[in-house]
Amino acid sequence: MAAARAGLRRLFSISAISPPPLAAAAPASESEFRRLFSISAFSPPLPAAARPAAEPSTNLFVSGLNKGTTSEGLWEAFSKFGQVVHARVVTDRVSGYSKGFGFVRYATLEEAEAGMKGMDGKFLDGWVIFAEYARPRPPPPGQTQLQTAAAPPPQAMEPPAGHQ
Repeated sequence: MAAARAGLRRLFSISAISPPPLAAAAPASESEFRRLFSISAFSPPLPAAARPAAEPSTNLFVSGLNKGTTSEGLWEAFSKFGQVVHARVVTDRVSGYSKGFGFVRYATLEEAEAGMKGMDGKFLDGWVIFAEYARPRPPPPGQTQLQTAAAPPPQAMEPPAGHQ
């Protein structure tokens, strides 16, 4: 009974909850001590380095799209800056709503640059959108470079009805 009482007293005593004195459990170095007890130890990690910008191409990646934005709306917004060859909003297969991003392909690099500069950070359907050069898709595993190079280029898409 006395042993049980002593165990309970040790369990609920302040010394059992508080950490041991610093002299008994001193960190290996002063820098480790600072790391453990500094504010930065409790702050979120720094963001990873930003990815390098994609090399210029006629294909733009557009993010931040409203769920109600359509391919036709994207086409209209970007056609102010040049001849749009293709515009597509990526949609969910089940709901049909936008996933919040899409692609716009221009006829020339100059038009693509004008479209990117003209629409980056602008409002479209009430949301701020971001436009940047699209990064090429990495080849699927197991596919050789020769198979990728032999693939025919994508065909130009006709503009939606009424956009001639």
